[in-house]
Amino acid sequence: MIGNIRTFLDDVKVEMKKVTWPTMTQTKGSTVVVILTVIMIGVYFGVIDFFLSKLIHLFLG
Repeated sequence: MIGNIRTFLDDVKVEMKKVTWPTMTQTKGSTVVVILTVIMIGVYFGVIDFFLSKLIHLFLG
């Protein structure tokens, strides 16, 4: 059992050395894209929700 865990952790260490990590500039750029996308989608759904709620209130009184 302990041997299997040790082997697993050794394999994880080997695989982590193969990973190419993004630079800080790439990470910041990706973060900005994600934040802007979330804001745009939030505004879109907010506008749709507003108009649909006005439409429902119009029909239901």
